[in-house]
Amino acid sequence: MTLRRRLWRAVRIVALAYAIILVLLMTFEERLIFFPSKYPEGDWENPGLPVEDAEFSAADGTKLHGWFLPHDKRAGEKPAAVVLVAHGNAGNLTHRTHLLRSLRDVGAAAMVFDYRGYGKSEGTPSEEGVLADARAARAWLAERTGVGERDIVLFGESLGSGVAVDLAASDGARGLILLSAFTSLPDVAAKVYPWIPVRLLMRTRLDSLSKIGRYASPVLQLHGDRDEIIPYELGEQLFAAARDPNKQFVTLRGATHNTIPPRAFDLALAEFVERLRAN
Repeated sequence: MTLRRRLWRAVRIVALAYAIILVLLMTFEERLIFFPSKYPEGDWENPGLPVEDAEFSAADGTKLHGWFLPHDKRAGEKPAAVVLVAHGNAGNLTHRTHLLRSLRDVGAAAMVFDYRGYGKSEGTPSEEGVLADARAARAWLAERTGVGERDIVLFGESLGSGVAVDLAASDGARGLILLSAFTSLPDVAAKVYPWIPVRLLMRTRLDSLSKIGRYASPVLQLHGDRDEIIPYELGEQLFAAARDPNKQFVTLRGATHNTIPPRAFDLALAEFVERLRAN
């Protein structure tokens, strides 16, 4: 009986610890997803590019901030594309100047914005919030450049891929570029916490797999085959669900989540923008 009691006590302790872990994960879910760097963290004074400050508000009144980079007019009077960049879950827009530079190099005008709670943007991030922020950023960019919102190319990096897919599936886009994309956030979490029923418990979904089938325009996906954060196979699954008959998947050989080979990335980007310009 003593042994049974000890075993039962051990089982209860393990069960209680497991329940506590579940409660903590559910309570602090958004803090485990969003890792914003607030101003003044980052290099705000010397971006190395002639960016313009973009100040606008989401539908709920949250004040937001972004950087707009006009295209280089020496490459032509009109930009090859107008691109909105939705960045990943960490840092802020000052950490994405390399993306702006790559887009400018292919003749595009581009804007990167900070979700609520990031950089100079007010508020606290959430799934509903960041999706609303992206819509407000696209509206600002459309007005600034004089193009229709559906004529903007959407670029989503990591967590931003879920934001970009949502916009494209709901409202359309001229093109969709996804870097290190996933099927859904619960699918990503299930790889990290296989012993927790995250697919049942997570409130934040960003379920791109269920949405991308509603978008039928050009798609370019890029994914590192050594990505340790978002499994390569999740990117493949999302790509398989995309409807565009000329969709393109580029494997970035040897690339991890945060080490993207610039030459391979820039080449794929240039070819995609050129195809958009030709059509």
